Amino acid sequence: QAQPVESGGGLVQAGGSLRLSCAASGGAFSFRTMGWFRQAPGKEREYVTAISGDGRLIYYANSVKGRFTISRDNAKNAVYLQMNSLKPEDTAVYYCAGIRPGGWRVTVAEEYDSWGQGTQVTVSA
Repeated sequence: QAQPVESGGGLVQAGGSLRLSCAASGGAFSFRTMGWFRQAPGKEREYVTAISGDGRLIYYANSVKGRFTISRDNAKNAVYLQMNSLKPEDTAVYYCAGIRPGGWRVTVAEEYDSWGQGTQVTVSA
């Protein structure tokens, strides 16, 4: 599987919004669960959200539930993360990832075998 490519990060004030995009490739994209993870300085990579290949199953970490929305457009091989009501603690590098064939533990980073380079999101107080 080709490496996903994230975009859309930036600097925003607390309470603001950002929309991240992830461009993926590969003929099996529409069958793969895709996830977003993030890593803040000095912290371990953290699961944020995931979406099944057909978009019917969506999962969120409690820390972002009600504020973030994941979506996908299989015709464009793209995954999106709409982030609203951003908080300073959301500051991190955000990574898009594709789950390995047969993977099902969507909250576990080791289940994903293709990762993007990440995009920085900084939320100022």
